[in-house]
Amino acid sequence: MNTNDAEAFARTWLAAWNDRDLDLILDHYDEEIVFHSPRIADLMGAVSVSIAGKDALRTYWSAALDRAPKLYFELDRVFTGSNTLTLLYTNHRDQSVTESFVFGEAGKVVLAMAAYE
Repeated sequence: MNTNDAEAFARTWLAAWNDRDLDLILDHYDEEIVFHSPRIADLMGAVSVSIAGKDALRTYWSAALDRAPKLYFELDRVFTGSNTLTLLYTNHRDQSVTESFVFGEAGKVVLAMAAYE
């Protein structure tokens, strides 16, 4: 992952979220995505803090978008790794958030993890 690719991903990913375009958001992810976030249990009323599969992720994020009509992300920093990147951004609640992404062979995200301040 080079800096230009990481910044391009960050721009398109944030734009999709800020436009509330669930199809464009999900286009970044592999069908077998595994997503970890402490918000999953709160929103879904479940014990689990992870979701596996794009269909399950669609269900979760659809509910999340419905509950956050003022959702907006502002990019603060982009960190790059070999096949990974981490975004530091500020959300609509004025929280700092990191989201780390691991990319598979096809260039789609296969593993993502969110952490909140």
